[in-house]
Amino acid sequence: MFDTHAHLADSRFDSDRREVIENASKEGVSGIVCICSDFKELSIFQELLEKYSFIYGAVGVHPHDASFYGKLEERLYEALNQKKIVALGEIGLDYHYENSPRDVQKKVFKKQLRIAKEKNLPVIIHTRDAMKDTIDILRKEKIEKGVMHCFSGTKKDMEILIDMGFYISLAGPVTFPKASNLQEIAQLVPAERLVVETDSPYLAPQPVRGKRNEPRYVKFTVQKIASLRGLSEEEVKIFTSKNAKSLFCLS
Repeated sequence: MFDTHAHLADSRFDSDRREVIENASKEGVSGIVCICSDFKELSIFQELLEKYSFIYGAVGVHPHDASFYGKLEERLYEALNQKKIVALGEIGLDYHYENSPRDVQKKVFKKQLRIAKEKNLPVIIHTRDAMKDTIDILRKEKIEKGVMHCFSGTKKDMEILIDMGFYISLAGPVTFPKASNLQEIAQLVPAERLVVETDSPYLAPQPVRGKRNEPRYVKFTVQKIASLRGLSEEEVKIFTSKNAKSLFCLS
């Protein structure tokens, strides 16, 4: 299994980070992309990439912090130059909380998309209540490789993103009993464009809902997708892991 999105440098893992990573490995997680969108976590993030061969990294300024981008741009470039960085993200737009003004979010989003093209990196996209603007910007910037993290859009959104060259990532919410839209998406996404994630420590799947999420719990998302698509868990593990490696240009 390949967890394409986990915040392992988050302080909620400070007391047992090593155990969490070891448990993930024991459960069959062979790859994790660790996201650093809080630059206070950068030193722990870098240590994880150095210590664990199956942990890779992605760095980006989250839309919540877009107002501070001017102070973070230099650190972003420095972080992107380290080894084992496989993507720029998570970046995007968040109109739900609007911690940064929308016009600022858009400006910073565009800047980072251009950096991704400069660095030849796929992008990890966060969008909440902002799908139309997100897609419009991705089109205008001619972004052709990336993943829509924790997808929550419509069937039409999914089809548009697939046509643009994007992968669709499903997380714990697909396991929720009332998530009929996501469960439909899980059945419709072309197998070659589907990846899975935990977004640890957030969005724990139904069997452990309410608890801190961990990479090992990606198995519950795999199980749900297998059930919805009428496939074995092993089949889903194989093609989602293969897709993750293709997305992040890993051998």
